[in-house]
Amino acid sequence: MRQHSVPGRAPTLGRPMANRRKVTVIDDDGSVLKATERLLCARGFEVETFASAEAFLACTATRPATCLVLDIHLSGMSGIELRRRLKVSNPNLPVIFITAMDSEATRKDAMEAGCVAYLQKPFLSHALIEAIDRATGSSASPAK
Repeated sequence: MRQHSVPGRAPTLGRPMANRRKVTVIDDDGSVLKATERLLCARGFEVETFASAEAFLACTATRPATCLVLDIHLSGMSGIELRRRLKVSNPNLPVIFITAMDSEATRKDAMEAGCVAYLQKPFLSHALIEAIDRATGSSASPAK
């Protein structure tokens, strides 16, 4: 499984990388991670992926993310715990929680930890794009 990747793709539709919204995705399910990365790249986002909360914390990104898509039930540190830790250093970073194990308690924990959206896997691609658009204050994704 890939631990970390920053795609070296050319900017979509001629947009420079610095002008694209950067979304960081953290999920320990490699297939979900890859599918989400492909979807977001196809929609013109700059994407950075991590297979664990610990890998994310160990990385020093070149440019901060404008949004974080975060699996709740990660092996190791949970997504909820990572969000709580990030609130100290980056309280305004929008977080979209994703989970395959939905429950009332999980939803409550996610809302209390602070998230702009909560999506149950498998989620529709347009639901994720709309959540990112809401989280980043944009009315439309960068490329269709």
